Amino acid sequence: AEVQQAPAAASAAAAPGPIVIDTQHDDMVHDSQLDYYGTKLATASSDRTVKIYDVSGNTYAHTATLQGHEGPVWELSWSHPKFGVVLASCSFDGSVLIHRESPPGSWTLIHAARGLHDSSVNGVAFAPHEYGLLCAAASSDGRVSFLSHNEDDTWTVECVTDNALGVNAVSWAPYVAGSSGDADGSSDSSSSTMRVMTAGCDNRIRFWTKKSSSGAEWEEDATPLGQAVAHSDWVRDVAWAPPIVPGVDIVASCSEDGTVIVWTRKEDGSKVWEPSLLNNFGEPVWRLSWSVTGSILAVSSGDSNVTLWKAGLDGKYKQVSQVDDVAGAGQQ
Repeated sequence: AEVQQAPAAASAAAAPGPIVIDTQHDDMVHDSQLDYYGTKLATASSDRTVKIYDVSGNTYAHTATLQGHEGPVWELSWSHPKFGVVLASCSFDGSVLIHRESPPGSWTLIHAARGLHDSSVNGVAFAPHEYGLLCAAASSDGRVSFLSHNEDDTWTVECVTDNALGVNAVSWAPYVAGSSGDADGSSDSSSSTMRVMTAGCDNRIRFWTKKSSSGAEWEEDATPLGQAVAHSDWVRDVAWAPPIVPGVDIVASCSEDGTVIVWTRKEDGSKVWEPSLLNNFGEPVWRLSWSVTGSILAVSSGDSNVTLWKAGLDGKYKQVSQVDDVAGAGQQ
């Protein structure tokens, strides 16, 4: 039950070593997420709790334990700080709980979506802040739900049926201003389209879109997937890359079959999601995460390794680093 924070790319002269955190969880840790500023760490465990730590330099302090779930907690997501310190968690018990820290050190349950799904909720993710306080949840019952906070402090739920076998993960596309453009830099999202991608137990990824205008509903994106390569087992995780080149979308998916596929779509081309095999790890691949700049993809695989991959000038991804498992050193 130890979490290792990936070392930041600091100068070689003063490169800090990794921080090893003994979480004191009583069971397996399934997820760990740093907040927007990288100063708070949340961990989720099969012991049905979420633990919060303040992280500063090479030190950390356990500040809270959040309870309320009735089953293993699978995944966590921090909201943007414009909404305060808000954390969503999802669980095997079919629920999504949203907690807020206010004042510092005091956590309050601001929304309990219990019975949100008929079976395990496997993934949860907050939307880009331009769309408001909104999170998506992916469930084994085959549905994806969207929880939206309203001005009167109530929450609205929308659902889509993704596939009958179940959904393992959901990831939001970065916010892109509408075609009219926001020249003044305002975050008016009325002309933009919200997009998410999902990881299915039917071995497929899917894309869903919704216009930000009132009255719009979520619809499956009809953009075709290229057939050059595909997953042959459950898709475990999906991750939408931060935008690097305007008009080009890049997403990644990983699977129980050991493969990671990077999908690219160009607005001015065929608009097909073209797949490219990043690597076959020979073991199930559990989790993906892009760097803030979108240039490096971290891959967590069943061979107990976390590897970092970067695209070359030819567009092919090569391994550039491996995160050493200091926490597990000397352990079987």
